[in-house]
Amino acid sequence: MEKLIELFRKKMTGPLPVFERELERKINWNARLISVRGSRGTGKTTLFLQHIKKTFSNNLNKVLYVNLDNIYFSNNTLVELAEKFASRGGTHLFIDEVYKYENWSKEIKNLYDDFPELHIAFTGSSLLEILNGRADLSRRTLVYELTGLSFREYLSLIKAHDFPIFTKEQRADFRRNRIKNQAV
Repeated sequence: MEKLIELFRKKMTGPLPVFERELERKINWNARLISVRGSRGTGKTTLFLQHIKKTFSNNLNKVLYVNLDNIYFSNNTLVELAEKFASRGGTHLFIDEVYKYENWSKEIKNLYDDFPELHIAFTGSSLLEILNGRADLSRRTLVYELTGLSFREYLSLIKAHDFPIFTKEQRADFRRNRIKNQAV
């Protein structure tokens, strides 16, 4: 476990992109079980690391980020890791790439049931993997989807400017006003 903590702390000292995805603001980070799914390369890992850095930078002992693709999980279970982490006062566990770990849904269900003090967030690439896992997580998990960049996000990234989000009603009002002004 010490090696995983060391790897996590190293990630926290390195630079992270400044650009923040819109989904980061929409996620209910206070929920006990969160799933973020999305295609490869959409930024799930970056989303987690940015949130951790922003929220826990003054108290990294309360949080741990792990990638289930790590060799550590060849000989150790996720449950064992969570037990050790919780016994040290850990409260937030961020788990990346769950689909790479054989019994991930059962173990996450066990963590949810057995460690009520633990908040768990995990990433996966498919909603079917999450909802049809061997253990029923669908009633326990808040599922969010991280898609590719929207055009607004792309412009925000390229221009380093935060473009506002408009509701459908606001866009319709804008169009009506534009048409009305053109008619004059």
